[in-house]
Amino acid sequence: MSKRYLRFTPLLLLLSPAFVWANNHWPDKPVKLVVGYAAGGPVDTAARQFAKFLGDQIGQPVVIENKTGASGIIAAENVARATADGSVLYFLASPTLTITPHIQKGIQIDKDRDFRYLGNLVEYTNVLVVNNKLPVKNISELIAYAKANPGALSFGSAGIGSSNQLSAELLKQRTGTQMLHVPYRGNAPAMIDVIGGKTSMMFDITGTAINYINSGKVRALAVTSKERNRALPDVPSMSEAGIDDYDVTGWYGVVAPAKLDDATAAQIEKALKMVSELPEYRKQMEKVGYTISLRSGSQLKSRIDNEYRLWGEVTAKAGIQADK
Repeated sequence: MSKRYLRFTPLLLLLSPAFVWANNHWPDKPVKLVVGYAAGGPVDTAARQFAKFLGDQIGQPVVIENKTGASGIIAAENVARATADGSVLYFLASPTLTITPHIQKGIQIDKDRDFRYLGNLVEYTNVLVVNNKLPVKNISELIAYAKANPGALSFGSAGIGSSNQLSAELLKQRTGTQMLHVPYRGNAPAMIDVIGGKTSMMFDITGTAINYINSGKVRALAVTSKERNRALPDVPSMSEAGIDDYDVTGWYGVVAPAKLDDATAAQIEKALKMVSELPEYRKQMEKVGYTISLRSGSQLKSRIDNEYRLWGEVTAKAGIQADK
């Protein structure tokens, strides 16, 4: 080894993310990233992408642990009880704390008491797709068809209280239409029945629907976000299609147990920012329709509060509010 190489080794170490994090308090051991949904689904897939890049930045393994059940609540309860040292984090999907509390009874966690909010990572939109034989080409024709044939349209979802059900319930409320909800055990079986014509339509996450749309198996009418989605540039937003006051965007964020100290929280927020700025991470997420949307922990908490109020109103009007 040459003296010249040795002379530059300290500089190389200083430029290494692992070296930087090793000289801070967090993390001093592998990090567990808890996911509230099954392996292979959209939440799990996004979490694994994030975990890989986070591990590279902090110089420690980031291990995924799937704690499924109750729309993410079981995982949330697990994290709320965990040691608050930064070694256990929760990859939070928006419905868990904004929708599920309104439609499930017996929940033991409290969004205002049990968590330290660290940041929003990405946003995603749902996209409304219909069976190819349904005689509608756009949202206006869909609404006209629904009003001319009350109750004839059916929509699939991943289950009662899922974000795709509530996207449809909001559409019904904004347009004064009647449509039949058909719950499934996941997005995939719901999509199969839309393709086969057993149900008329569904709102699906853009990242999982895009292959069905591009292959012509279903027809896309609109995305639920205020702006068009980069992965589906030819599909209008609900707002463009004439549905006023309709802007539904899901998201993934990171939270920790409530007693996490300020210094460790600051280190984790810094790590989230570093990952969000990596070109390769951004490229991989945007390719399947996600939008990088880094927000601070306090901004994430404010967003949860606002969406909690919105979905409380929607679930109550739809008659799917849980017994208290």
